[in-house]
Amino acid sequence: MIVGVLVEISHQSVDKIFDYRVRDELKDKIKVGIRVEVPFGRQTLEGFVLEIKEDSSLEQLKEINRLMDEEVILTEELIELGKKMQQQTMSTLISCYQAMLPKALKASKNSNVNKKFETFYKLGNVSISKLNETQQKIINLFQDRELIPRKELLAISSSSVKTLLSKKILIEEKKEHYRMSYQEEEYPPIQLTEEQQKVVNQVALDSSNTYLLHGVTGSGKTEVYIKLIEKVLALHKTAMVLVPEISLTMQLISRFERVFGKKIATFHSALSDGERYDEYRRIRRGEVSVVIGARSAVFVPLSNLGLIVIDEEHSDSYKQDHNPRYDAKKIAMERSKMNHFPVVMGSATPSLDSYARAQKKVYQLLQLPNRVNHQSLPKVQIIDMSEELKYGKGHFSRTLIMEMKNTLEKQEQIILLLNRRGYSSFISCKNCAHTIKCPNCDITLTYHKNSNILRCHYCGYGTKMVAECPNCHENSMTPLGVGTEKIEEEVHKIFAGAKILRMDIDTTSRKGSHKKMIESFKNHEYDILLGTQIVAKGLDFPLVTLVGVINADTSLNIPDFRSSENTFDLLSQVSGRSGRGQKSGSVIIQTFNKDHYAIKYAKSHDYVGFYQEEMMIRKCLKYPPFYYLCYLKISSKDDLFAQKESLKIKKALERNLSSMMILGPSPAFLFKINNVYHYSIIIKYKKEENLRDVLALIIDHYKINKNITIQIDFNPTHF
Repeated sequence: MIVGVLVEISHQSVDKIFDYRVRDELKDKIKVGIRVEVPFGRQTLEGFVLEIKEDSSLEQLKEINRLMDEEVILTEELIELGKKMQQQTMSTLISCYQAMLPKALKASKNSNVNKKFETFYKLGNVSISKLNETQQKIINLFQDRELIPRKELLAISSSSVKTLLSKKILIEEKKEHYRMSYQEEEYPPIQLTEEQQKVVNQVALDSSNTYLLHGVTGSGKTEVYIKLIEKVLALHKTAMVLVPEISLTMQLISRFERVFGKKIATFHSALSDGERYDEYRRIRRGEVSVVIGARSAVFVPLSNLGLIVIDEEHSDSYKQDHNPRYDAKKIAMERSKMNHFPVVMGSATPSLDSYARAQKKVYQLLQLPNRVNHQSLPKVQIIDMSEELKYGKGHFSRTLIMEMKNTLEKQEQIILLLNRRGYSSFISCKNCAHTIKCPNCDITLTYHKNSNILRCHYCGYGTKMVAECPNCHENSMTPLGVGTEKIEEEVHKIFAGAKILRMDIDTTSRKGSHKKMIESFKNHEYDILLGTQIVAKGLDFPLVTLVGVINADTSLNIPDFRSSENTFDLLSQVSGRSGRGQKSGSVIIQTFNKDHYAIKYAKSHDYVGFYQEEMMIRKCLKYPPFYYLCYLKISSKDDLFAQKESLKIKKALERNLSSMMILGPSPAFLFKINNVYHYSIIIKYKKEENLRDVLALIIDHYKINKNITIQIDFNPTHF
């Protein structure tokens, strides 16, 4: 028997199947989709069996060393999905399969994650011995119980347990113990509004349609998802819910847990390797019916899948920003076609690409135009900060201070959004304007006041804050810009008695911190929730009646054609956190750019108006959804070499892709990261034609060149 094995090395030069012989004693255990250990050159590697055949074109073959699994790791569906993913992303096939699996199941010799076991005791032969009082007390516990946890018996007497074990009166038994647990509780049936029920009725569960649910914030999209999943489960099928942020997962899990109890599993990056391994095996064994998770959850091997829900579908978090650069929404649609079930994507601010497809009937548009509690959307005020600077109130306008004071007096809650992190953006010299940059990257360092550290958020480099300028040697280094720590400091000065909870990447790095923070704010242990974009989406706090946005236009200054769309999304989403309970809400947006159309349409909650204006601009500038984009990044540790090869690549593209627009090469937005230089080329096109063939030739040309890396990203979310 011969097997074709795809080894764990993710490099274009070895991105192919290698043949190995199978010893007779292993033949009955070999299956397509399991992992094996194989000799590869001078190394020993792991790989996936993708083929089983009787002979090979090669005469001399090495034998596989051993099998790593008894069960199939890559199902037939995942193998096929990986091949489609490779075609879409132009990555190596092994990188596609590795992206699908938790660490414990990847083909990698360094992926040791153990199962967790709990020790129990059961009765053996009791009749052969006389027992003392304590031993008899232990035995009596088994009158109505077959198994008792070890720790329960040790609490009575560890020496008695040891004696009973030695006499085989007690027998030890180990049971696998899952690290995650879910509670089952009674819940009242969900009562849908007429609008919600209409949406549920429009989804055909026996189709492979894609639906776009456009529902305003607070319109009850989650209740629609739950009702659809209940219908799917009644058909003895399973369902998957994808969310973009870990912070969103926490509240959603508790909602789903109340309804579906132990039928759910979660799958996201906040779980430990062991927890992900446990959840994956529960899913594979058919012990769960509903999976909730972030981007990578789209690959979990749910059998008999009947629905995928994609919440906050506009989020760019669904696109992976490193190889393989897959889009979870596209993967969901591939699984939909392969297994004939619908995909429902929901958002208060759908991506322009998705809404345009809905207008063209590629997707079916579903709408929830009203909030479930008949509450109006919050009233939004725009504050011109160029005027407010005269009054010198730091980063807070007089209006926002007054509204915060009123809200706190009514014992209601506030969310403050700042689209930054750290104490300030950067450190600059007041004397010579010198800024301190990372020595490895072409990026200014961010100042963190609590630790008094300057840190690079790309390579992790850190150094202590200094007062003396390294350029002019004056003691004039000053923090500039604004970060969450600085805003928190200002709020404490203005509202001395208010309890403030800061939620950003720095404060939520510890395991479980998201959940604790969300619960504590919901329980009104804090008055003000201050954060970065993490507080803008999906959170539901009934007592929040005021949202304040500081530096609303920061994201408009990012050199990205989607900056207006991202700004409108952010402002609309964070506005939707206000007035979700019985009390009406208000929003204060502070900006230096009050006349920008993204801010004006966000004020009036007018998604369609924004969509129409932005689409006119996109059409004129030949941007998506009117044109497709392909982004090439050429990287090298040698700047001149990267530049020279980039020019060669551009000429090759121009020779072979005459109908397409080739822009660049130019230094990438993040030009130098970790001592590697990056150049970019952008291709705009309406029809793909021979684009992938040409790119494949370029990849092939450079695949054995260790001095240069070519990365390709179709429909990029970032440049």
